[in-house]
Amino acid sequence: MASMIKGISILLYEPTKVGTDAFGADVYMDVPVTVGNVLIAPVSTEDIISDLQMYGKRAAYELCIPKDDEHTWEDRTVEFFGTKWRTFGFSEYYLPDLIPLEWNRKVKVERYG
Repeated sequence: MASMIKGISILLYEPTKVGTDAFGADVYMDVPVTVGNVLIAPVSTEDIISDLQMYGKRAAYELCIPKDDEHTWEDRTVEFFGTKWRTFGFSEYYLPDLIPLEWNRKVKVERYG
């Protein structure tokens, strides 16, 4: 069943190993990956206050991630609306078989840099 609701494509910056330094430690660089069909919703005032008290961060949006996505979303930089954001907290998962639409995970973002 095709959903009438459609998300947008956003950039998710994933740390990718690009080499090693002089001491043999791995060197990583954030590489942008396009993730499609992501829903973006503003958070409620109650969520802003709760997140500020719990995490010390001011949530701006909540991203709804498609069921088939397998990326890591915790503590990642994302880009949408021409602005970079930072995810925080843990992803909220819902059982895919119990959710009728195409999304089963949520993560909050705050303004970044």
